[in-house]
Amino acid sequence: MASRNSERAVYHVTPDASVERWIVSLENSNFRQEFETKTAAEKFAKEAAQNNGRAQLKVHRKDGNMDYESTYGDDPRNIPG
Repeated sequence: MASRNSERAVYHVTPDASVERWIVSLENSNFRQEFETKTAAEKFAKEAAQNNGRAQLKVHRKDGNMDYESTYGDDPRNIPG
């Protein structure tokens, strides 16, 4: 049985190999869309993640390292309070 986290759609915003364009991709999918700017890619990915219900957005910097991530929808983890 798949874990609840694996049911969450995960979108990535990453630079292309030349670092001239930005790519939005969806994990475990063939989806890939290119954008001229990081801002445009982030906007598209954020809207897609918010409309997905349960999704996560991972935005990377030009060097490939993680810039930030956001989670949308319900959080399946049991966090002690």
